[in-house]
Amino acid sequence: MALAFDEYGRPFIILREQESKSRLRGIDAQKANIAAGVAVSRILRTSLGPKGMDKMLQSPDGDITITNDGATILEQMDVDNQIGKLMVELSRSQDYEIGDGTTGVVVMAGALLEQAEKLLERGIHPIRVAEGFEISSRIAVDHLEKIAHKFDFSATNIEPLVQTCMTTLSSKIVNRCKRSLAEIAVKSVMAVADLERKDVNLDLIKVEGKVGGKLEDTELIYGIIVDKDMSHPQMPKQIEDAKIAILTCPFEPPKPKTKHKVDIDTVEKFQTLRKQEQKYFDDMVQKCKDVGATLVICQWGFDDEANHLLMHRNLPAVRWVGGVELELIAIATGGRIVPRFQELTPEKLGKAGLVREKAFGTTKDRMLYIEHCANSKAVTVFIRGGNKMMIEETKRSIHDALCVARNLIRNNSIVYGGGAAEISCSIAVEAAADKYPGVEQYAIRAFADALDSVPMALAENSGLSPIETLSAVKAQQIKENNHCCGIDCNDTGTNDMREQNVFETLIGKQQQILLATQVVKMILKIDDVISPSEY
Repeated sequence: MALAFDEYGRPFIILREQESKSRLRGIDAQKANIAAGVAVSRILRTSLGPKGMDKMLQSPDGDITITNDGATILEQMDVDNQIGKLMVELSRSQDYEIGDGTTGVVVMAGALLEQAEKLLERGIHPIRVAEGFEISSRIAVDHLEKIAHKFDFSATNIEPLVQTCMTTLSSKIVNRCKRSLAEIAVKSVMAVADLERKDVNLDLIKVEGKVGGKLEDTELIYGIIVDKDMSHPQMPKQIEDAKIAILTCPFEPPKPKTKHKVDIDTVEKFQTLRKQEQKYFDDMVQKCKDVGATLVICQWGFDDEANHLLMHRNLPAVRWVGGVELELIAIATGGRIVPRFQELTPEKLGKAGLVREKAFGTTKDRMLYIEHCANSKAVTVFIRGGNKMMIEETKRSIHDALCVARNLIRNNSIVYGGGAAEISCSIAVEAAADKYPGVEQYAIRAFADALDSVPMALAENSGLSPIETLSAVKAQQIKENNHCCGIDCNDTGTNDMREQNVFETLIGKQQQILLATQVVKMILKIDDVISPSEY
């Protein structure tokens, strides 16, 4: 290695042995891949559980994000290594499918990779390790089915759903308000859920945030909030029993699609043109009045003349409303989006019990509330907070809680949290290892040890002695045959997660184990990394 300088005096290093370097193959490549995966996993390990730490991420633009959501951390990290990118995609898959458990799945995958490395050093072939992990994952998933509990809930009894959402929110920054936020999340999901089909369309739940106020001011609105105000300051700020015309056509004279030129050489011609334009505006406003509209919501803007005319005709209007908001308003009010004034009819108007404009604090920020809608299948969670970072993190937390509530409506089976499910699966997998006489039993025992990494990380992050705490809880589960014993992270004095009301969804926990095993199998089967220049 030598130091040299270019013509501008900038130093650079010459690596003399560059040509003699060879790429990694075989066991060396597998160990390098495992090291990359474990490095990503260790970053998230300290964020697991209710006492987990947060990460501060700075984007290239200088924007700062503070979060302990696994998917968000990995999404915003600049990962170059290809195996590291696999771990990012693993977390993303868990987020898309389940919405919760994004940190746990990466911690689980990292623990499996650490165990796999020990087996490779003992001379066991990677394929046999992968097969042993596959057998173990099936044993663990089947065992979770056996220890799962079903609980009944209804539109009137939502407490079980609230308790499970509180478990999700307990590991977030917003855990001091977890009860109220869990209730908001469950009520919003129940408002849009089809309980007969066991289906929930989360697109009907809009999560909106506004800086100011405090977290406790977060509220659920059975309707839509639009970050707009009335187009004219003298228009009425509150409209009851509103009939809403939802337009995607602009309040302006039609423009020819061909190139044109108008020569105006006299005052009379100018007056004629102005009267013609005014007639266009008159006809448009009159058309809205004729069908009985008391509020116009327009996707496009309109000039001061149209705005003045709307105000004088006592027809309140809102302009520059986005396409997504228009669709939600149409769903909530039962109206139809109208692309041309000629198609506007009374049947296409949306109906809302109350439309009001609300101001916030001492600023001029105003928002439009559309409430008591004809169809309450669209709701809005309106988040308040001291700063933008807090609001963004609360949005992510609410998203996780919404996903958990949706998963429980689809499948109302739960397992107990606090590492209780992982410890129980570890005991079951360890016991099943004796039934396999081949080399696979080493991998099965290693899988059982990897399952213990989640409760160990919970104990470590809670300031407890990890090995001592895990051993005590494991011994208690075996002695009492009680699969509800987990890590007492909150120091309540009991290890029974049933008493602490710490639940997790069955499908979320099963998905964690299956996804982590699949990715680890894929990494173990890679024995060579070829760059494009080597083709």
